[in-house]
Amino acid sequence: MHFMKVWIKYLIGIVLGVIAALILPVDSVAASAVLTFLTELVVRFGRYLVVPLVFATSMVAVNKLRSSKLILKTTLWTFLIIIVSSLLLTIVGIASILIVKLPRIPITIDIADEITHIDVKGMVFSLFPYSAFDALHEGSFLLVSFLFGALIGWESASDQIVFKPVASLADSLSKLFYNIAVFFTEIMAVLVIAIVCAWTITFRSVIMTGIYTPMILMFLVDFIIIVGVIYPLIIRYVCHDPHPYRVLFASLAPMMLSFVSGDTNLSLPLIFRHGKESLGIRRRCNGFSYPLFSMFARGGSALVTTICFFLIWRSYSSLSIPFNDIMWISLMSFGLSFLLGGFPAGGAFILLTILCEKYGKGFETSFLLLKPAAVIICSFATILDTATAMFGSYIVAVKTKTVEHHKIQHFI
Repeated sequence: MHFMKVWIKYLIGIVLGVIAALILPVDSVAASAVLTFLTELVVRFGRYLVVPLVFATSMVAVNKLRSSKLILKTTLWTFLIIIVSSLLLTIVGIASILIVKLPRIPITIDIADEITHIDVKGMVFSLFPYSAFDALHEGSFLLVSFLFGALIGWESASDQIVFKPVASLADSLSKLFYNIAVFFTEIMAVLVIAIVCAWTITFRSVIMTGIYTPMILMFLVDFIIIVGVIYPLIIRYVCHDPHPYRVLFASLAPMMLSFVSGDTNLSLPLIFRHGKESLGIRRRCNGFSYPLFSMFARGGSALVTTICFFLIWRSYSSLSIPFNDIMWISLMSFGLSFLLGGFPAGGAFILLTILCEKYGKGFETSFLLLKPAAVIICSFATILDTATAMFGSYIVAVKTKTVEHHKIQHFI
């Protein structure tokens, strides 16, 4: 088992989870409750290490980046790729839904008892809570722990002699948490069985209706085009890398976990591990770029939300969508995707809810049309966001020369 590739371990876990969902009597209320409990427990277990890992590693990364005078270049490349990737995915979403006219979804009589008002201003304020220790209490939003670590790392680099003990402690903690993360990711390959079992039950119920199948197929085609064609081409020409599919191969396990869990935080330790051990990205780069990509590069959520909103519109109206509305929906999906850092799971559906509410015109509760498929919608959003983090951070590493290329046979 030790010599087995990580992605094979996760693939086995996923296959076992699907088999369990098909053969176990999980339709009863008691079995469903137990499965829900187990899934929540696994997700909480998986997230357990994320905050301390991000905190300690960001300290080391920023310290080393400042010392080597790479902080500005790394920051610029990271945010450039975050913005461009989110814009690119939004455009792909618009193009696909305008080119291919999906079948209308039958209007249900479900009416929201009360519309869930999501406070966009509150989402902005949540980026900066009153206390840096709120991150340790909440654990879902990583920016607080990242900024806290980055601040210490930045200042400790100002005087290498005086703050040497701080840098040494951060270095030791980062290595310690990374080693624990390696153990966690190995265990998660087994625990993923429970997550996949619950996911498969939901997926089966969604597919059996046949209503959402065309939408799911559109998500799948978009995913294949982006991850199989567009991203490798960008790596090929931006990084002058003759083997761009190495990055895709290194992304297999993180993408598998993020797809079935729909949780960006849960897959972050696995992303760290593959970035270092497969792609050879140095800690000063991956400790800085991966958390930022995980929080802000949510173009996958923008893509699926755009497709979902257009599908809802066409289900309610046979009229063509005005150009101004197309632009409004696109810009809102693109802009609000940067505020989803506090929602590691379910961000895409939250974004859709906000769009429906802000658009008005009787669309306030229209997101209910897609509520049965919310888990699948978020799965596709998360797998695209994970792919963006893997490809994007590799570009940053190449452009800042903080990568030591490994042969593909040495990938974990």
